[in-house]
Amino acid sequence: MCGIVGYIGKRDVAPLLLEGLQRLEYRGYDSAGIVVTSPKAAGLKMVKAKGRVRDLEAKVPARFKGTTGIAHTRWATHGAPSDLNAHPHMSADNKVAVVHNGIIDNAGDLRRKLEADGVVFLSETDTEVLVHLIARSEADKLEDKVRETLRLIEGTYGIAVMHADFPERIVVARNGSPVVLGIGEKEMFVASDIAALVAHTRQIVTLDDGEMATLKADDFRTYTTEGTRTTAEPTTVEWEAASYDMGGHDTYMHKEIHEQAEAVDRVLRGRIDDRFSTVHLGGLNLDARDARAVRRVKILGCGTSYHAGQIGAQMIEELARIPADAEPASEFRYRNAVVDPDTLYIAVSQSGETYDVLAAVQELKRKGARVLGIVNVVGSAIAREADGGMYVHAGPEVCVVSTKCFTNTCVAFALLALHLGRTRDLSVRDGKRIIEGLRKLPAQIAEMLEQEEDIKKLAAQYADARSMLFIGRVRGYPVAREASLKLKEVSYIHAEAYPASELKHGPLALIEPALPTVAIVPDDDLLEKNRAAMEEIKARSGQILAVAHQDQEKADHTIVVPKNEDELDPILMGIPLQLLAYHTALALGRDIDKPRNLAKSVTVE
Repeated sequence: MCGIVGYIGKRDVAPLLLEGLQRLEYRGYDSAGIVVTSPKAAGLKMVKAKGRVRDLEAKVPARFKGTTGIAHTRWATHGAPSDLNAHPHMSADNKVAVVHNGIIDNAGDLRRKLEADGVVFLSETDTEVLVHLIARSEADKLEDKVRETLRLIEGTYGIAVMHADFPERIVVARNGSPVVLGIGEKEMFVASDIAALVAHTRQIVTLDDGEMATLKADDFRTYTTEGTRTTAEPTTVEWEAASYDMGGHDTYMHKEIHEQAEAVDRVLRGRIDDRFSTVHLGGLNLDARDARAVRRVKILGCGTSYHAGQIGAQMIEELARIPADAEPASEFRYRNAVVDPDTLYIAVSQSGETYDVLAAVQELKRKGARVLGIVNVVGSAIAREADGGMYVHAGPEVCVVSTKCFTNTCVAFALLALHLGRTRDLSVRDGKRIIEGLRKLPAQIAEMLEQEEDIKKLAAQYADARSMLFIGRVRGYPVAREASLKLKEVSYIHAEAYPASELKHGPLALIEPALPTVAIVPDDDLLEKNRAAMEEIKARSGQILAVAHQDQEKADHTIVVPKNEDELDPILMGIPLQLLAYHTALALGRDIDKPRNLAKSVTVE
């Protein structure tokens, strides 16, 4: 969940590392640090600081030169945020420095053994165990010192290691936490995210779990933790450094909300087949015979991806008539689920590195299941592990709170549902209808965003609420869940989503003037049922903000959304609720791009 940046070459390393850390700030962190050296240096030099990267930068002395270095932004798991707990961690003789993403499950046992041998720990972190184990190794090569240490480790890690006796190299390793190499001209980079690399190179190598690498200025090599050489061919990333700029917006969240029309156009481009009223999804690796053999679809994701999966499951059931459901991957992987050979499993993750989703994919693969991935990041771990899948082409999403990737993931599910439906029993007429609806989405999203000023005024009226209730039925319920999550994440207002049909079974007890309700009211066959739910709320003096296709008489305020096909309406109804969350948080002075306690890619449990 944290950020790693490393460099080895001929350039002054500190400015490069600080720039890389700034590009990783969106991942969420509480402290930062940097270590540098060079072949002519006497040893390693380190600076660490609690707080933001700017706080670290202020502490870096003018004469802090080096050509090799590693840096880190930490998100606390073991020990409170502090200068001592910040990474990198260094051995007592100042020879070994380590940065680490992940969690070492057996750190407590290892720490007790080391303390019994006289080792003094300076921090509360699990990472410091790595430093002392590497420093105490009697192996001759740095690679062997690291390999010996990793044999003792249980848990997840993405690490970068420097040693004063080996100033011409950085050794890195991965198990469950991303490590990406950047290949330059007589210089090499390493990072936990390509965002830190694209300003300098677009040639990358992504390590697999159980893989290590040695970086030198003019070369790199990859190998397993057992020492077997692996073949790693660099790939070219599509995203450029400019994709990570704010582009004139005050926050990344605002920018990314406004990029959704273009992003949706991108996920549709080249995939629609008008001749047969279907879509081309060659990356699925699922031919017509395989598709017809599917008897059930199970979608796995976490947070926003789980909610997109709920919308996707409904689309698949409606268009393909295949039983489908979504489940949090974090629950699925621990409940010893029955894995059915006739079930198609779909793993959803913006980053493609979400640990709970990745672990579920690996367990499913072990049991012989067919798994597809729907992810945004090309070459990510889930994309590599899955049997096939789709990229959602949302482009880089920097804000911790996902907006455009959620929308594009829902559109990707619409494409998948159409593909499965046309392979089975969906008519040509209905296929054309859905395609026409998909083509309308970019313009309708742009139309929706033109209401921003009106939504901003509504947000100001609701910003004082201590809690909000979100309700919807069937297609509207996953929209309510995602909108509730958005408000919680970015404004810190407590919010709860509930099926509108369940109001009488408990939640009506909460209704009072101080608890506003946001009602998702699509113009479909449940319109009158949703209106009846609003009647119940008004009868108890509750405030209502409706998101609907027409003005709602019982609502205090209505945000009117353009009408599309019934199956696609949930995609559009989420857009104004993203703006509502954004402007509520803005009115409350929140740190919108970096909400407290959260990180962009959850790569630990």
